[in-house]
Amino acid sequence: MSHSHSQPPPGGGPSGPGGPSGSNAPAGRRRNRRRLAWALGLAGTVLAVEVAGAIWTGSLALLADAGHMAADSIGLVFALAASALADSPPTPKRTYGLKRVEVLAALSNALIVVGIAVGVAVGAIGRLARPVEIEAGPVLVLAGIGLLANVIALLILRGGAEGSINVRGAYLEVLGDSLGSAAVIASAAVIAWTGWMRADAVASLAIAALILPRAYALAADVVRILLESTPKDMDLEELRRHLEELPGVVSVHDLHAWTITSGLRSLTAHVVVVPERFNPEAYHQLLDQMADCLAGHFDLTHSTFQIEPAEHTEPEGLHP
Repeated sequence: MSHSHSQPPPGGGPSGPGGPSGSNAPAGRRRNRRRLAWALGLAGTVLAVEVAGAIWTGSLALLADAGHMAADSIGLVFALAASALADSPPTPKRTYGLKRVEVLAALSNALIVVGIAVGVAVGAIGRLARPVEIEAGPVLVLAGIGLLANVIALLILRGGAEGSINVRGAYLEVLGDSLGSAAVIASAAVIAWTGWMRADAVASLAIAALILPRAYALAADVVRILLESTPKDMDLEELRRHLEELPGVVSVHDLHAWTITSGLRSLTAHVVVVPERFNPEAYHQLLDQMADCLAGHFDLTHSTFQIEPAEHTEPEGLHP
C-alpha cells in the first residue's frame, strides 16, 4: 500500500531563510516590485547624467560606471517583469506557474554584468597604453551624484535581497555600481591632484575586478536552482535522520529536495513504516508529524510523502 501526501505551505510560515511562502508570497513580490521600480527610476536618471558627463569629460571610468548603470536599468526591468510573471497562477501545463522566471531574470542580470565588466576591462587595458586627457572636476561631481543614487537604491533593495534571488541580482548590480562610483571618484581625485591620467583606466579595471566575483556567485546560485540541486543550507542526511526518528518509521529512501524559486523549496520522500501505522488515525498523525518536522527544523513546507509497508522497499530508480 502506498499513498502520496502533499503539504501546502501554511499561510504565514517561511519556506526558506528570509523567504515568503504560501499566501504571503504575492504580497512579498508586490513589495519587491515597488523597491525595484524606485531603484529603476534612480538608475535611469543617473544613467542619462553619466552618459552625458562621460561624453563631455572623456572619462572611460565614468562611461564604465554609466555602462553598469545601463546594466542595472536593464536588469531592473527584467526583475520587475519576472516578479509580475511569478504571480501567474498554476495551470495544468505549468503546475508551479511561472515562478522560475525570477531565476532566469537573475541569471540574465549576472550575464549582463559579466559582459559589461569584460568590455570595460578591455577598454581600460587599451587606455593604460594610450592615456586620454580627463576633465577631473566634472567627473568628481557626476560620480558623486551616481554614488548617492546608488546608495539610496541599495537601501531600497536591501529589504528584499535576502528573500528573493531576483531582487538579489538587482541588489548586486547596484552594489557593483556603488563600488564603481567610488572608484571613479578616487581616480578623478588622483587626476586632479597629480595629473596621472592612467588613474582613470586603473579605476575601470578595479570596477571590473570588484563586480565579476559577485556576478559569478549569483550565477552559481542560479545554476544550483536550475539543476534542482539540494539547497546548499540543507543537510539531506540530517533531514533523513529526523524523519527516521519519528515513531513507526523504519527507513526513508528516494529522498529528493530542491528549490523552485526563492522562498519555495520542495521535497519528496518514500517512507517505510511499520504495519501499525497503516490504521487511519496513526496514518494521518504520521503525515502531520513529518510535515511539522520538516517545517520546524528545515523551513520546508511543501513536501510530498509516499508511505510504504516494510515489504515494499525497492527504490524507484534515482535515489538516495
